[in-house]
Amino acid sequence: MTIAPSTTSSRTLAHVALFAASIAVMGMIPKIDLPLGIPITLQTLGVMMAGCLLGARRGSLAVGLFLLAVALGMPLLAGGRGGLGVFVAPSAGFLIGWPLGAAASGFVMRRLSHLRGRALLAGAFVSALVGGIGVVYVFGIAGLALIAKLSVQHAALASAVFIPGDLLKCAICAVVVQTVVRGLPHWRLAE
Repeated sequence: MTIAPSTTSSRTLAHVALFAASIAVMGMIPKIDLPLGIPITLQTLGVMMAGCLLGARRGSLAVGLFLLAVALGMPLLAGGRGGLGVFVAPSAGFLIGWPLGAAASGFVMRRLSHLRGRALLAGAFVSALVGGIGVVYVFGIAGLALIAKLSVQHAALASAVFIPGDLLKCAICAVVVQTVVRGLPHWRLAE
């Protein structure tokens, strides 16, 4: 006798795969290279949205699945990069921080999931900010300092150039979360 997978586990698998694919698609949008080899991409928006819409566990699984595909050599990062080499590049800390950033965004969103309307918009912005900037930057700055042999202060200063763009991504993420909740009222935020 075979046991059919539950609807919940099938739905979870589908959501994880969908968000991993979404992050990959965001990598097809051309990157902007800045000094020190750290590109500006839309993929951090995918990390924020995965956490805010899927929750801590499923969001980090989606990002982890994406990074596994990258590690296996699929050229899914912006600019067609992939393989193990990206995990020793100056931007490696940011990549390592992505699953944890998605988890943090999901954790904060879960705490704020009772909000509605404009309050939900603000809550989603804060969730994306905490995970997509706060947590990711901690790992990104540490990785940049280690790999590029910079002081933490210099690495932080070099990374500060990304903050305006990432704040814009937080705003976009918040609008998407609010739109999903409005359009799909049965969507359970950050399970």
